[in-house]
Amino acid sequence: MPRDLHSPRATLAGQSFSRILIVKPSSLGDVVHALPVLHGLRTRYPQATIDWLVNSSLAPLIEEHPQLSRIVPFDRRRYARLASDPKAARDFARFVRELRKRKYEVVIDLQGLFRTGFLAWASGAPVRIGFRDAREGARFFYTHRLQVDDPNMHAVDRNYLAASMLGFADVPIVFEIGLTDRLRREAAGLLRDNGAAEGRPVAVVAPGARWETKRWPAERFAETIDALQATSERRVVLVGGPDEYDLCARIAALCQSTPIVLAGQTSLRQLAAVIELADVVLCHDSGAMHLAAALGRPLLCLTGPTNPRRTGPYRRLDDVLRVDLDCSPCYLRRLSRCHHDHQCMLGLDTKQVIARAQALLERDVVRSC
Repeated sequence: MPRDLHSPRATLAGQSFSRILIVKPSSLGDVVHALPVLHGLRTRYPQATIDWLVNSSLAPLIEEHPQLSRIVPFDRRRYARLASDPKAARDFARFVRELRKRKYEVVIDLQGLFRTGFLAWASGAPVRIGFRDAREGARFFYTHRLQVDDPNMHAVDRNYLAASMLGFADVPIVFEIGLTDRLRREAAGLLRDNGAAEGRPVAVVAPGARWETKRWPAERFAETIDALQATSERRVVLVGGPDEYDLCARIAALCQSTPIVLAGQTSLRQLAAVIELADVVLCHDSGAMHLAAALGRPLLCLTGPTNPRRTGPYRRLDDVLRVDLDCSPCYLRRLSRCHHDHQCMLGLDTKQVIARAQALLERDVVRSC
């Protein structure tokens, strides 16, 4: 069981706070994991100012969130040049000064790295919550630290447990992305303009992943897409960020059928709205997968080097397809470091993936009838 090492939980739970900052800069999936914290805080403190420090590139995901007071965009790439760029150093100092001016009473660091721990401390907040096992010495910046002894605790539960020191442990976990009707219309228009007839099943395929070890081969995705589009009733949509366009275009070129390629053509919030329209989402352990899980969409997650109990679709282990190997999870990011021929991903049989994805499509069609 987790235990609070620094201060009794009741000490914070009984207090009232009016200015709170969530620190969770990256990545896409990690930001999604922290959304229930925002919901819990807003439920516990309906009148409070609740801000979120997030990487500038991910800020659009939460920019219209109805429960958020303000986004504090953080330019990580620019500030990484502090030692060599005097202007970046001056800009960072200005950023810290502005942070202090906001007079936060509580900062919750859910990232757990030196830079985020430092920012929590530099904010001047008298209460700074984080994890006992935070990396790079970040824990020394916190006033209240949570130790989590369960190595398989899901990241969502871990985040929620730390933040709920503030007194909302009894609030149900809710993923609120705050999609608007305008975004939904834009997503439907994108699909319609690219040949996806309204009312027909749509399979969203997200073949990208930050780690190369997480990725299933492009050729197998193409074979799967062709099988899913064997009937004219179905359309497959390839999605991803701008840096994943080449991968999606290569997969489309390998297909005998003609999938829709939307990679690089949507904002983060439009991507979420497209995923919300999906009848099934085929993906890796990636940001797109966590969006699909948060939106409650049927999905099939192909997992290899990571632990689905910790970072898989939340409370949906049945939606994970993986090979049971002694070396998995290894958390290796590069194929050059794998000494087992990438069997955790190459061992995932295309026929099995097709069968599982088709079953999800058919199940969703039956449910909607």
